[in-house]
Amino acid sequence: MFSILSCSEHAEKKTTTEVIQKETKDSIVKENKKKDLKPAGEAPEWGKSMTPEMLVVIEKLKSLGGKPIETLDAKEARQQPTPADAVLAVMKDYDMTMPPALCDTVNKQIPVTGGTTTIRIYTPKQGTAPYPVIVYYHGGGFVIADLDAYGASAQSLCEQSGAVVVSVEYPKGPEHKFPAAHNVCFDAYKWIIKNAASLNADASKIALVGESAGGNIAINVSILARDKKIQMPLYEVLIYPVVNNDLNAESYVTYAAAKPLNKPMMEWFVKNYLNTPKQSEDPRISVVRANLNGLPPTLIIGAEIDPLQSEGELLNKKLKDAKVDSQYELYKGVTHEFFGMAAVIPQAKDAQALAVKKIKAAFDK
Repeated sequence: MFSILSCSEHAEKKTTTEVIQKETKDSIVKENKKKDLKPAGEAPEWGKSMTPEMLVVIEKLKSLGGKPIETLDAKEARQQPTPADAVLAVMKDYDMTMPPALCDTVNKQIPVTGGTTTIRIYTPKQGTAPYPVIVYYHGGGFVIADLDAYGASAQSLCEQSGAVVVSVEYPKGPEHKFPAAHNVCFDAYKWIIKNAASLNADASKIALVGESAGGNIAINVSILARDKKIQMPLYEVLIYPVVNNDLNAESYVTYAAAKPLNKPMMEWFVKNYLNTPKQSEDPRISVVRANLNGLPPTLIIGAEIDPLQSEGELLNKKLKDAKVDSQYELYKGVTHEFFGMAAVIPQAKDAQALAVKKIKAAFDK
């Protein structure tokens, strides 16, 4: 059977559906917020300031029975339950509904040096093409995690910004050592700029977002774009980025035993991605040593209960020293990985809103 609706009727029908989906999502989010998340026990010694919602997620992650990452090989580590799994389990426990997605997603293979990699394209269901574009790089210490584990962050950025979000997969250690991930992610950035029209995107309005190891990658992409004189991003958001090699920094000492990221895990990531310990001094890893002049305006988002807190603060200082417009926002009572947990963590919702506000302002200039 074929449709006899006119083009205008199709557009009106689609718009009506999108409005209903948006209203439904807003209603579900409000209803979910009424759920009172109550931890089973007291906050651990390493996280006494933790919010109740964050503690519920950490307790749930522990209950999923994962083994310490630093005791495993990389293949085993990739099979362990993730913070994203814990959030979904908490939502199930509290009978929280997953709101309808306001962005369509599709995976695509693109050429990069040495082969291909996968990108996941999130396209708003509302708005008019060409859309601005956000290139997103996920975390995982350059060793674990994937597009799925960080899907909530990319989805939220798309829904709130009205931009196409392109989440980039990359090779990981120890199978693919430094700088494999960095090279592939820069190749992907160049491909996105060149092929923006095929993504319904406007390459003149491009921003970068990265979490943890992805934050390291994002700023490295900006540095390479500057050095190779190709189009620079208008803005970058670095979420608890890996940007230093000082494992005795203040936050590494204070939160050495934190979850879901601790000091032994960071040592394990270094061992698995780098060819030698000496490579941790490379300015692509220890970005605070790099030439930061001429980089785009930057927002750095930090988590209080996180070994990486100190290096985010240091990077903010180094960017300011280089005359880069940089802002550092520290979210109290939350841990590493909180950013994608807006379904259950209020601070994540606030951090996402700030990131989107800054990116949209850069697009609108």
